[in-house]
Amino acid sequence: MKKIFFILILLNFNFIHVFSVEPDVFVQSTVNRASEILAKNISQEEKINKLKVIAKETVDIQGVGFYSLGSARKNLSEEEKIKYLQLFEDYFLKSFSSRLSEYTNPEIDVLSKKVLGENYTIVNSVLKGTSERPEVKIDWRIYTKNQDNPLIRDLIIEGLSLARTQKEEFASILNSNDGNIDFLFKTLKEFSLK
Repeated sequence: MKKIFFILILLNFNFIHVFSVEPDVFVQSTVNRASEILAKNISQEEKINKLKVIAKETVDIQGVGFYSLGSARKNLSEEEKIKYLQLFEDYFLKSFSSRLSEYTNPEIDVLSKKVLGENYTIVNSVLKGTSERPEVKIDWRIYTKNQDNPLIRDLIIEGLSLARTQKEEFASILNSNDGNIDFLFKTLKEFSLK
């Protein structure tokens, strides 16, 4: 009986590790999925909707949202946090998908990865240059706490963190309005409805 139990534990352990996803493979797979959609002969609206599905599956939208809110998060009630996350998701998905849908067929090659610790890996890649645009270096900050479900937490494009830039924009909105979260809610909602 002990032998069978031990074998089952070993099989379960190996099963878990066989299906874990390496961050660099995850990034390349995500990029390939997006490229396939962008190369299709479908409407802009269809592309945007399909890109939103990919983003929901691959980006830690809640984590990015709370990071972007910064220390203002501590002052929110539970109801305000729920409202913020709903508004942020709409804002993020629109911003992400509408920017990406402008590319016809971006070719991104994953070059390397650097494990920063148990929870984070940086994946280095490059967006190949074309006659219309130069080559662009893109680093992906991948949250790897759950190895079976890695998630994107940030993109660092030519050294500029998109999450940090967003956090600074949100802080500026709050600072300009005496920390009143309703002004940020209004800004997010207006952007999403454009």
